[in-house]
Amino acid sequence: MTREELLERLRATRRMSVDLARPLKAEDYRVQSMPDVSPPWWNLGHTTWFFAKNVLEPHGLYRPEDARLEYVLNSYYEILGPRVDRTERGLQTRPTTEEIYAFRERTDERLERLLAEVSDQKWDETEFLITTGIHHEQQHQELFVSEIKHILGSNAPELREPYLAPQSRAAAASCCGSTSRDAKLGSAQPSPGSGHPGLGNGAPRPIELEGGLDRFGNREGGWCFDNELAVHKAWIDPFAVADRLVTNRDYLEFMDNGGYRDPLLWLANGWAAVRDRGLEAPLYWERAGGGWMQWTLAGMRPVEPDEPVCHVSFYEADAFARWMGRARAEWSGCRLPTEREWEHAARSLGFATEEGNFLESGKLHPQAGAAGNGKWSQAAGEVWEWTSSHYEAYPGYVPFDGALTEYNGKFMDNQRVLRGGSCATPRSHIRVSYRNFWAPDTRFQFTGIRLARPQSAATTP
Repeated sequence: MTREELLERLRATRRMSVDLARPLKAEDYRVQSMPDVSPPWWNLGHTTWFFAKNVLEPHGLYRPEDARLEYVLNSYYEILGPRVDRTERGLQTRPTTEEIYAFRERTDERLERLLAEVSDQKWDETEFLITTGIHHEQQHQELFVSEIKHILGSNAPELREPYLAPQSRAAAASCCGSTSRDAKLGSAQPSPGSGHPGLGNGAPRPIELEGGLDRFGNREGGWCFDNELAVHKAWIDPFAVADRLVTNRDYLEFMDNGGYRDPLLWLANGWAAVRDRGLEAPLYWERAGGGWMQWTLAGMRPVEPDEPVCHVSFYEADAFARWMGRARAEWSGCRLPTEREWEHAARSLGFATEEGNFLESGKLHPQAGAAGNGKWSQAAGEVWEWTSSHYEAYPGYVPFDGALTEYNGKFMDNQRVLRGGSCATPRSHIRVSYRNFWAPDTRFQFTGIRLARPQSAATTP
């Protein structure tokens, strides 16, 4: 990548973060609505500090005013010193939001000067660190969207205000593929001619794949996170993967058939969450009369049956898969795909990022796709797809050097892998080998479901 190309990508990324913050009011910047959510001022500051500490400091461009902010803007880098506890970020009234924006401007000026002046001998290292900082900020842009959704959704119902402008709300509503009448019913409706209520002829269909010995990881080359390496071989047995994502219509059928009341569908920790938290629907769904409404970044709206279900935990996804194995003969043995099965399917069937619904679309909500038609769809964007895989190192894994050693490897414990990106993921950030990871009870991210099963478990419908 040339200096000019890297400079333009850096500017575009930094500008995107500021643009995402423009709809916010002053009070929104300072709120931490739960421990997993950071206040917006912190995201804007932390991504800037990451550049200052990891890119500017090695070149002697880290200033005392940068170091002054380090205690509140360090995230989890133990080697870099003490920091404010994550749960207390929302208790800080300093630095002010204005100071954070000034910090961004000062840092951007020094980054641009560095790009212009760094020697050819130090270019490769500088390019790597700036590219890493860009991808780090893009991760926080997705976090920013999901966190502001939680912050605004935590307001009293009478006082909730949408994040998206009215014209965006109208566009989001108009793109839905199902009628508001179906949504207001709050129950999956039969497809025409269907003998199975709710799922009907539009149910996801299995696509058979042969499996075999394949290569996994970032085999396409180019920059990637350390957890996508090393490229390695692994065997996968023949399996089938769903042609589309699970929809609200599908999930409503699961709910209507007692999915949240049957402990035999759930892993023990998942059932404990259902019992202790009183779970009965995805996050942001609320009962309204005889149906369901959901909070979106465009405001409250009816649950649209044909949109991908979103904001479900790994436990909910896993329970749905078990239920689907009971409900449909062709899904006997149903489960979530492993991450290698997902990656094999994406490379075999296609991963078209240019066609996906990502952050740049401005919709910030999963969109209705094709009904079950036997063709692989919705793999890129829309919602992150839970896999059954635990997050762990690939064979031959080597972490980034220095402080960046703490970026990924230390989290390879009690996490599950997700694949594919979401409607809040920047398009240029995603790859077929990208490994996202979250704790299995996470719901505030844009997370959804794609089904899989062994080929040997298939029966003729």
